[in-house]
Formats: sequence, structure tokens, C-alpha cells
Amino acid sequence: MGNSLLELLSPAVKRLRASEIRELLKLVRKSKEIISFAGGIPDPKYFPKEELAEIATKVITEQGEYSLQYSETKGVPELREALADFLYRNRGFKADPENIIITSGSQQALDIVARAFICIGDKVITESPSYLAAIGAFKLAGAELVGIKIDENGMKTFILEDVLRKLKSEGFKPKFIYTIPVAQNPGGVTMSRDRKKHLLELASQYDLLVIEDDPYSYFVFDEKADITSLKALDKEDRVLYMSTISKILAPGIRLGWIVPPEELTRRLELLKQYVDLHSPTLNQYIFAEAIKTGLVDRHVKKLKNVYKVKRDAMVSAMEEYFPEYTWYSRPIGGFFVFTYIYKQGFDAKSYLTVAIEKYKVAYVPGQGFHPDGTGENSMRLSFSYPSPETIREGIKRLSQLIKEL
Repeated sequence: MGNSLLELLSPAVKRLRASEIRELLKLVRKSKEIISFAGGIPDPKYFPKEELAEIATKVITEQGEYSLQYSETKGVPELREALADFLYRNRGFKADPENIIITSGSQQALDIVARAFICIGDKVITESPSYLAAIGAFKLAGAELVGIKIDENGMKTFILEDVLRKLKSEGFKPKFIYTIPVAQNPGGVTMSRDRKKHLLELASQYDLLVIEDDPYSYFVFDEKADITSLKALDKEDRVLYMSTISKILAPGIRLGWIVPPEELTRRLELLKQYVDLHSPTLNQYIFAEAIKTGLVDRHVKKLKNVYKVKRDAMVSAMEEYFPEYTWYSRPIGGFFVFTYIYKQGFDAKSYLTVAIEKYKVAYVPGQGFHPDGTGENSMRLSFSYPSPETIREGIKRLSQLIKEL
């Protein structure tokens, strides 16, 4: 052919760049010497393999004519009913099973949201920093992102209020506000109850949709922490709630879910129909059985203790080794600590190769998590995968990098 086939690609696809995290994971896997704080990966030692094997056998044997067949786009009724009960017990809101859409992981949920609401040039509000894959999905759809800074109490809603007022005066209405209120990725911070209420008040005042992403609230280590979901506080049905099985059971099962405002459910269901027809039927039956038998609840309870020990190991090591010119979050849950290094000229991305090759430690540079491209001096550290001993050694190496460069 005369012209390269690449020229046939759409402008949006031509602009795609590889995920820093995915590329980093490929590099780190090649060396056992490297201590990796890069991916937010569940510790595979704790996957409930035997229980899942028993459930899978039971599902195929007893319900094979259904579990191995096509299913409806919203998801199999057994899972949606089990999930409604699970959400009420764990997140405090009642979801009608008919208003739950099962997705192929939370990434598909983000993709559906982006496809459904964003037109090229639309304003979308996120936290800054925010989840890298959400930023990518929204930008791919053509959104212009407006980042709102966070602190230890989550999104600074007083800044959000100023931004919304300014956008309105300029004739702009954001399509939605995207937030991870509990154990935020990458920030590790949790939104206070007052800010949650303020956010919902602003959403009401400016008539906005709120997207609540909630993968980590099941792993909260501080019993006194307020982890109330926005959906539970939502009195106007303007919060679209999403979450995933990836952290609470196993990411390989690739299931997530959306609980949208009721008037949006049918349209989002039709959109998913054209994306992948439906999520894997067998996996849905396995997940439903895992909820009904109590496996998910037992597994989450076990993992909370595991990840608390790892969180404590990371924060304790940072308190001991990190210099005074750093700031880092002290997460009440989740998988991540986020840190800023306030040292002139420190660029986490440019130093990553040195970190891996000389210090044998890996992290995710924080700039990509910031919608405006700032945050060169930041990094995300995940404590979910390494052992507590390995975490301590890795933080010691990282502190040497920060001090010496």
C-alpha cells in the first residue's frame, strides 16, 4: 500500500501513549533484585484459589446451561441481586438490582461513562492528582480536564466552588465531577464528611452529575474513619457509583459494576450492548456464588489485616528515612501512599531509570496523575504487593535516592 496504515487511525488513537504503570511493570518483572512500589497489585499469596475452584466447579456442574451461555447486557440477575445486598451491607445504600450494570472491570465502567457523556471539548472535573486510567479514558473521549487539588481531607471543595463559579461565568458547564472519596488512588487520602456534603451541595446548585469511584473503601484500617459513600448521602439521585471485584477478590475475574441514577440506566445498558454485548457469564455466576457463600466478606476481612500491616510498614519507614522536605499521605485504607519531594530540581520521572538501575527500587512518577501536567516532584508508592520487610528496605533505598540526587 502507498500510505502507511497508521495514517488511517483516528487522531485520538494516534495520540495514545502507553501507560507508564503497564510499561514499568514489564521492566520490573525482568529483575528479582528490584523492589517495586509501582503497580497497585493485590498480593497473590492471598487469592482464595481453592474456594474459587470449588465454586467454579459447582457453577459449571449445576448451572452450566446458564453459566456457559450468553447472558443479558446488564448482568445475570443472580449477581445483581447478590450485589445489591452486598452494597447495602457494606456501603450503606439500597440499589435496585434492575439499576445495576455489570461491567468488564472498572476500566470498562470508566470507558462507558466517557463514551456516554463526553463530547470533544467538554469540561470534566477531577481531583488532582487523580486515577491515571480515568484521566486517560476521559482525555481519549475528548475531555478538557480541570483538576482540583487535594489534601489529607480529600478534594478541596472550597476550591471546587470557586472553579464552578468561574466556569459558569465563562459559559461552561462541566459534564461531571469524578472523585474517589475513600482511600483515593493515587493520593491515599479520604474525603471528610463535611466535604462530601459540600460536594453534593455544589452538584445540586450547579446541576451536575457526580461519578463516585469506590474500589478501596472495603480496605479501611482506621475504624473511626468516616467512609460513608457519596451514593449513601445522595438525596437527588445524581451520583453514579462504580466499583470492582479486582481488589476484594481477584482482578483476573475482570468484573466491575455501575449503579447509575435511575433515568440513565437504560441508556448506559444500550451503550454497553454495543461495546461487548455482556460481561463474561461464567465469571458473573462465580462472583454471585462468592458473595452468597460469604467468601467475599471473609476474604475482605482477612485482607484488611494484611494490608494494614503493610501500610504501617511503609508509613513507619517513611517517617524514619524520608527527609524533612517531603510530604506524604497517611492513608486510612487502600493500596497507596503519595509523596511530594520539595527539593529544587527533583523530577521523579527523569530519575526513575537511576532508581531502577542504581538503587534497585521502582515507583510510579506522579506527573501523569495531575490533569494539568504538574507534579514533576511527586511519586505514587504502592504497599499492596511487597512484604513488610521488603517495603522497609525499599523505602530506605528510595530515601537514599531522594537525598543523594
